[in-house]
Amino acid sequence: MCFCWRECWRRAATRRGPFSAACWRCKPPVRPPPELILLDIAMPEMNGYEVCEQLKADETLKEIPVIFISALSETMDKVKAFHVGGVDYVTKPFHFEEVYARVQTHLNMRLLEKLRDDLTQMVIHDLRNPLTAIFGVLEMLELKEGKTLSDDTQKFVRSACQSVKDMIAMISSILDVSKMNAGAMKLQREPCDINALSGSVVDAAKPFPGNRTVRLEANGVLPTITIDGGLIRRVIQNLLGNALKYTPERGGVRMAVTSSASEVRVAVTDTGSGIAPEDQHRIFEKFGQVVDRQKRVGTGLGLTFCKLVVEAHGGHIGVESEIDKGSTFWFTLPRVDSKNPL
Repeated sequence: MCFCWRECWRRAATRRGPFSAACWRCKPPVRPPPELILLDIAMPEMNGYEVCEQLKADETLKEIPVIFISALSETMDKVKAFHVGGVDYVTKPFHFEEVYARVQTHLNMRLLEKLRDDLTQMVIHDLRNPLTAIFGVLEMLELKEGKTLSDDTQKFVRSACQSVKDMIAMISSILDVSKMNAGAMKLQREPCDINALSGSVVDAAKPFPGNRTVRLEANGVLPTITIDGGLIRRVIQNLLGNALKYTPERGGVRMAVTSSASEVRVAVTDTGSGIAPEDQHRIFEKFGQVVDRQKRVGTGLGLTFCKLVVEAHGGHIGVESEIDKGSTFWFTLPRVDSKNPL
């Protein structure tokens, strides 16, 4: 992390360059990010609220707690500070002992959160092995003893298999999101035909549940792009799985793969109940969920994983949706010459 903060903010405020965890002056970053930031509000060119908003918009900085210290004492000033992402507010003139105590409190809270997350990760990792064993036993039971079981028992076994499979997928998503956030998952780039990749995902999902249908559309001959095929496959699987889940029985899902001069675009459109505009910005956040009229939408991890993977490739992901008119989840990937992968 570079600490040329003042110059970074000046360039951002004067539109001469983006605010970034790595300052334009220092490449690569030379220090780790701070554990906590004390931030004034009244500053030249760029006030504290704007700085905090920039920090929270940066993936590498958004988790850092920000404590505002300001002579502004009106209630609305404090409310705005919390609204832009501050965790505390100290009014000037302040006592050093008070500020020190608040800093220590928030640092301890952050440490406890990290310990909790580490413990959670260990427990989740250890859960995958026994769940995999359970899934194997249920699958063997279904294959070898299926004909001797009653219809109801067969349904119970299939339902148990699907539930365990969903749990394993959820655990994998949690671990993968953590790896992506920590920068521990490296992309294995190779030339890939995105049209063929999308088609293989559709074929693997057959037969589609509830007599649903999937129509794959490709715009002519698509270019070969340099990507991590395994990760992008999982992105497409997630988007297709969500579309099938929330499309009514006997309904249709459309997957369109198109290309422009600069990027390749994959869009999956369902005919579900749609997502309200005020909820659309949250669905890609970690554990972000929305509730439709029938059920809760996912665990809030699958789409987070998709977002991290697509952005790691230099692409973008988003959703277009209207209530009662379905949703289109899309992502783009930059066209890169397969002879010169990134």
